[in-house]
Amino acid sequence: MPAMPETRPTATAQRPAAADADTRSHALRRLGAQAHQLRATTRAADHFIALGVPEDRDTGSWLMSTAVDLADDVARQLDGTARSLKEGQFDAGFAQTVQTLRVRAHQLHAAARAADHFLDLDSRDDRETAGWLIASARSLADKLAAEIDDGASGLKRPPLEANVIDANDAALVRRVAQATAAAR
Repeated sequence: MPAMPETRPTATAQRPAAADADTRSHALRRLGAQAHQLRATTRAADHFIALGVPEDRDTGSWLMSTAVDLADDVARQLDGTARSLKEGQFDAGFAQTVQTLRVRAHQLHAAARAADHFLDLDSRDDRETAGWLIASARSLADKLAAEIDDGASGLKRPPLEANVIDANDAALVRRVAQATAAAR
């Protein structure tokens, strides 16, 4: 009789709910990295467009075109996540978080796309409209990045990691800053 291989349960197998939360947290953190890249891109576009020099305007326009593609990627990934949640068992709280993020991502994509369109036009009114739309896209990118950070930090971590504080957790840093500002 052949020897049976010894199988050891992994930490993930012992805690399926914790592993699922960790997977969702990882997915949101990955999206958060893209959202922060999008935030930086819209901020840079806003900066270069405000300089008014034709070369800087071209750089700002290129950055907004990049922001359109990034926003589309983030929105598509959130759409895919939402579809996968509909197909399987899911946490209702996480599904609501994804739905909120989807709305914000699509708003951001629309604002970036509109700004990119108006940047291609030459009238003064069109440039002013583009500037306003870039500022709107920048604000939406800031909100999306913060909401994704909050969503990722709000997920339950596996019990072994519950006592670990991540010094780079943007949501935690914001909460601490708000709490200390109120105390001053």
